[in-house]
Amino acid sequence: MSVVKGRALPDVCDGQKPVQRRILYAMRELGLAANAKPVKSARIVGEVLGKLHPHGDQSAYDAMVRLAQDFTMRYPLVEGHGNFGSRDGDGAAAMRYTEARLAPIAELLLAEIDQGTVDFIPNYDGAFREPTLLPARLPMLLLNGASGIAVGLATEMPSHNLREVAAAAVALIRNPKLDVDALRTFVPGPDFPGGAQIISSDEDLRSAYDTGRGSLKVRARWIYEELARAQWQVVITELPPGVSVQKVLSEIEEATNPKVRTGKKTLTQEQSQLKQLTLSILDKARDESSKDSPVRLVLEPRSSRIDREDFINTLLVHTGMESSVSVNLVTIGRDGRPQQKSLRGVLGEWIEFRFDTVRRRCTHRLAQVDDRIHVLEGRMLVLLEVDAVIRVIRNADDPKPELMAAFALSERQAEDILEMRLRQLARLEGFRIEQELADKRVERAELAELLANPASMKKLIVKEIEADAKRHGDARRTLIQTSERASVETVVVDDPVTVIFSSKGWVRARTGHGHDWGQFTFKEGDALQFAREVRTVDQAVFIDTRGRAYAVPVAQLPGARTDGVPAPSLLDVQEGARVTHMIAGRPEEGVLLSGSGGYGFACTLSDMLSRIRAGKQFMGLASDEEPLKPMIYVPAATPSIAAVSGFGRLLVFPIEEFKQLAGGGRGVIAIGLDDGERLAALGPCDGRTLRLTGIGRGGKAGEIELKGAELAQYFGRRARKGLLLPKKFRATGIVV
Repeated sequence: MSVVKGRALPDVCDGQKPVQRRILYAMRELGLAANAKPVKSARIVGEVLGKLHPHGDQSAYDAMVRLAQDFTMRYPLVEGHGNFGSRDGDGAAAMRYTEARLAPIAELLLAEIDQGTVDFIPNYDGAFREPTLLPARLPMLLLNGASGIAVGLATEMPSHNLREVAAAAVALIRNPKLDVDALRTFVPGPDFPGGAQIISSDEDLRSAYDTGRGSLKVRARWIYEELARAQWQVVITELPPGVSVQKVLSEIEEATNPKVRTGKKTLTQEQSQLKQLTLSILDKARDESSKDSPVRLVLEPRSSRIDREDFINTLLVHTGMESSVSVNLVTIGRDGRPQQKSLRGVLGEWIEFRFDTVRRRCTHRLAQVDDRIHVLEGRMLVLLEVDAVIRVIRNADDPKPELMAAFALSERQAEDILEMRLRQLARLEGFRIEQELADKRVERAELAELLANPASMKKLIVKEIEADAKRHGDARRTLIQTSERASVETVVVDDPVTVIFSSKGWVRARTGHGHDWGQFTFKEGDALQFAREVRTVDQAVFIDTRGRAYAVPVAQLPGARTDGVPAPSLLDVQEGARVTHMIAGRPEEGVLLSGSGGYGFACTLSDMLSRIRAGKQFMGLASDEEPLKPMIYVPAATPSIAAVSGFGRLLVFPIEEFKQLAGGGRGVIAIGLDDGERLAALGPCDGRTLRLTGIGRGGKAGEIELKGAELAQYFGRRARKGLLLPKKFRATGIVV
C-alpha cells in the first residue's frame, strides 16, 4: 500500500503523485514563482529531500525533470533552464548544472494553498508540515496524464487538451446527469504533447473512456515535399508518444542491416525478406530535427516512381511510426482507494473536490473578514472616543482590561488598539477605516451568499474554470481521424502445394498435389512424420514440447529442392523447447489437441495463429507431459473421438463431451489412465470405422481396422477406461 498510495499512483483530486506534489510545494516555499529568478536544481532537490521526501536524490531529480519536459508533459509545471533531456532519450544534465522555477500554469495547483483549502500533515520527522493535496483549480490528472506501476496495479493515463477538459467539467457541473457520450462531445480523445494522429475507431475511444481501460492506435503525421525533376520525399513532423526520431532510425537500420539472431547461424527468412523490401523502396533516412523543428525525419524513396502510399505504409508497418497507446485510468479516489475509473468518474470526483475546496476557501476568507470587521469596529470606537481612550491608557497600570471594561471592547479589539500607532488617529485615517469597513461588510455578505446558496457557488466555480481555460488553454495538437491500420499486402497466388514435416523437425513445401509420399527422401536417420495437400494461402502451425504454437504462412515455407530447413529457423523457439509436431490447413478447420497426460480439447486452426515469431502458449502441459500429434477433423462428419492408452486400451466417446477451447488450455480428461500410463493417441472417429497404427506380432509395424459391432464395444462415456484392444497389438496412432 505504501507503493500504491505513496509513490506510483496519482490522486484524482490534484493529479499528482506524492513526489511531484512535494516538489511543487517545496519550490513554492522557496519563492520560485514564474516571475522569480531560477535556482540550481540541486538546491530544490535538497529542499525536497531534507524537508518532505526521504528518498533518493536521483529519483526526486528525475521526477522534477519529467515535470519540466514539454515532450513528456502536455502542460509542463516546471520551467527548466539548461539541458533537461530530449525526446530522443538523452538524459538531463546533472542537477548541479541545471536551474528551474515554477511554470505559470503551476499556479492552478498552488495559488490557493494558503487559503484553508487543503489539510496539512506533519512531514516524515514531524519538523515541518506538508499538504495532503494541492488545491487544483482544473483536473490536472486529465491534462498531463500519468504513468506508473505499483504492486498489482498500474496506471496509463494519456494527456488531454485544457480547453476541452474545462468545457467538459463546466458541462458536468451544470448537468450532473451527463453520460460518457455527452462528455465526449467536449473531450473527443487524448491530446498528446507531440501531436500525432489517433486512428482508432470512435467505438474504441468510447469504450476506453467508459470502462477506463483500452488501447488506442496512434500514427505519425507527415508531409510530402516536392523536389526538382519530379522527385519527392516524405518528412515526418509528428511522432506517437514514446517514439523518437532515433528510435525510428534504429528500426530502419535494423531492417536494412539486420544482425544474425542469438542461436542462429544465418539471417532468418523473415529478416531477409524485410531487408529486401526496405532496400527496394528506401534510399536515405536522415534526422533534420532542430530547435525550430523538434521532429523532422526525412525519408527519401529509391525512385520517384514508387507509389507514395505503398512507401509510407511499408515504413509504418515496420517501425514505431504507428504504435499503440494504453489507456488505464487507475487513480487514488477521494475515498483513498485505488480504482479504475471512467472519464465521467474522474471528472465527477474532481468536481466534488473543487466544490469542497472553494467552500473551504470561502469559509476561511469569511473568518478573516469577520475578524477584520471586528477589529475595524473597535478602531472606529477609538476615533470617536480618542481622548478618553488615551486617558485610560495613560492612567492604567494594565490598560487592556481597563479598555475592555470602559468601552465594552473584546480582548482582540483592545489588543489591536494598544498596538496602534499615533498616526492612525488622524482624521483622514477615520475615512479610510469607514471605507474599508463598508467594503468588508459587502464582501462578508457575498461570502455568506456563496456558502448559503449552492447556485451562487456553482456559478462562481464555472466562472473561475472558464477564466483559467481562457488564460492557460491552447489549441489541440493531436488529430483524431479514424483510419485503417497500415498494412503491407503480399499477393500470394493460390496454388496447390504439399507440406512435408519430418520426424527430426525439418519442413518443406512441394509444389502440386498427388505425389507418392513413399518417394519423399530425407536425411539419414530421418523419416516422414506429417504430410498434407494444402494451398499456398493456407497456414502451417508448429507445436513445441511446452505446448507453444507457432504460425507460419504456407507460402513462406521453403521449397522441396532440398531437404528443407529445420523448423526452429523459421521461429523464435524458447530455450530448452523442441518443435515436435506440425499441422497445416485452412484457418477455419477443426483441430483436436491432446497431451500424454490424458487431457485434450478441440479448437480451430485460426485459434492457434499468432503474428509474432515467438508464437503463443496454447496447450497446458505438466512438466512430465508431451503434446501428441494434432489431428484435423471435420466437425459435421465426426460424431465421436477415439482415445488410445499406452497399455493398449481404446475408448470411443461422443464429441459433444469434448471441450472446445478457442483460447487454448489444458482441456478435459479424454480417457482414464492408470498410474504410470500415458495417452498414446487421440483422433476423430466417424463411428463406423476406425484404423489404428501400431506394433503387431514380431514387433513389426502394422495396422488394424475396427468396424461395426467390433468397434461398438469400445463406445462409452468420456474419462472412462475403455476396453483392451486385441492381444499382441500395441496401438501408437490413429489414421484419419
